[in-house]
Amino acid sequence: MQANLDSINEIKRLDSMNMAGSIEKLSNQIKQVHDEVRKIKIPGNYKKFKNIIFLGMGGSTLGAHVIRSVYENELQIPLEVVNGYDIPGTLTKDTLVFAVSYSGSTEETLSALEKARKRKAKIIIITSNGELSKISQKNKIPALIFGTQNNPCGSPRMGLGYTIFGPLLLLIRLKQVKLSGITLDKVVNTAKKYQKLFGPKNGEQKNLAKQFASALLRGPVWYVGSAHLAGSVHVAANQLNENSKRFGGYFLIPELNHHLLEGLTFPAGENETFAFIESDLYDKRVQKRYQVTKNILVRHAKQFLTYRCKEKNKLLETIEVLVFSSYLSFYTAIIEGIDPTAIPTVDFLKLALKTK
Repeated sequence: MQANLDSINEIKRLDSMNMAGSIEKLSNQIKQVHDEVRKIKIPGNYKKFKNIIFLGMGGSTLGAHVIRSVYENELQIPLEVVNGYDIPGTLTKDTLVFAVSYSGSTEETLSALEKARKRKAKIIIITSNGELSKISQKNKIPALIFGTQNNPCGSPRMGLGYTIFGPLLLLIRLKQVKLSGITLDKVVNTAKKYQKLFGPKNGEQKNLAKQFASALLRGPVWYVGSAHLAGSVHVAANQLNENSKRFGGYFLIPELNHHLLEGLTFPAGENETFAFIESDLYDKRVQKRYQVTKNILVRHAKQFLTYRCKEKNKLLETIEVLVFSSYLSFYTAIIEGIDPTAIPTVDFLKLALKTK
């Protein structure tokens, strides 16, 4: 029997580690990390660098993807995300490296960091604890070691306030990007607004996140976004996988139009759903492609849903989509009657790797 999304008691019963509390505290995470970043001493020689590289895995580098897409047109130097044990040839002593691991003990990140140190890169560590914290103290590497009090469920993927705004505020201090006409208070208040709109206390009749969750009760889900929201749909897909235990991913328009459309033909009868994230800030040519793409999906009998952003600023739209998709993945898990925080298959993998 499908769970009732308007039953707070039923949600609390399934949400044993309080993921709902983590989503609700995104605004608190942003305020908290703002205060913590201000205390970090950045060496004078960190002011000049030729590229930026993020080292990290999974939920720890979701912030890097968001920052890269939101500030793609403002960044004057390349920003790269490295997910693995190794580092690229572009990482040199003139590279600003963010080594990000929520736990501080991610083996891929530790391996890549050691190689970055050998190349004498300009390193900033972002973590809550673990080995990374020890490395920063031992080697006097500047670090944001954030408290986790505003992420009660403890999942890195739900610590977006830390992993997005930690490095973002540091990049602002390093004069690489700006908030572009908005204040941090505006960002915090936008998060609060959508936390209220999409949160558990707002009934399904007026709650699009709950309505989408009820509509996604079949097959894989593919998010579709563009431009400044590319990082947001990446986050949405990641949270869908881990929170909802649902197969899904994301595509970007216009790139999607150059290959995926022909892939809709076989196998016939596939029951995936496309979740379009649309914005008036997209290029007009891109906006036109959304409608044509939907028409093609109709011809192939494919289901799709559309969420249109209400904000009119790239970063604020990002916050809007992050809150919406976080609650969506949360509610999809609740409907299935599962705890959204638990990741038993990933835990099995980690244990298997340790015992081999």
